[in-house]
Amino acid sequence: MNHHARSGPFLPGFTGQSGHDLLGIYLNDHLAGATAGTERAHHLAVACRGSEIGDTMGPIAAEIGEDRRTLLEIMRKLEVPIRRYKVYAGRLGERAGRLKSNGSLVRRSPLSTLLELELLHIGVEGKICGWHALRQLADRDDRLDPEQLDRLLERAASQLRTIEDLRRRQVLDTFPET
Repeated sequence: MNHHARSGPFLPGFTGQSGHDLLGIYLNDHLAGATAGTERAHHLAVACRGSEIGDTMGPIAAEIGEDRRTLLEIMRKLEVPIRRYKVYAGRLGERAGRLKSNGSLVRRSPLSTLLELELLHIGVEGKICGWHALRQLADRDDRLDPEQLDRLLERAASQLRTIEDLRRRQVLDTFPET
């Protein structure tokens, strides 16, 4: 396979990077998102400990962390170097996101929980896109395990359903009198 051949239209400003280079950028961007998602899921599970959300998010946070580790393993198999600055940016971005205004200075607002569930929802949707892309590549790259990627897609879909269910219930708890 020629990594330097272009397919598709010429893009202005495109440097002609190889497919492997572009895959590296793509997977490192997903790693940054996975880092932020892992931190956000653990934060939400701890912040809501003792509630239905905390009890439900604990196992999901563990799965999201496992998914991140799996992504790192896949990157190693594909010989994609890990760009630490993107990992740090994901971690920093997640922590900066905790500084948002939530209408309460002293204790946790129900709005914080709702917004965090929505961020996790978006993050899991992004993860699904990444797994789909890798699954498509698995048809032509034997370093990728199609069955593993199918399992990851199923688990991410389950995570998405659970997070969406929690999010819908949190909407009613956050805005009870509208």
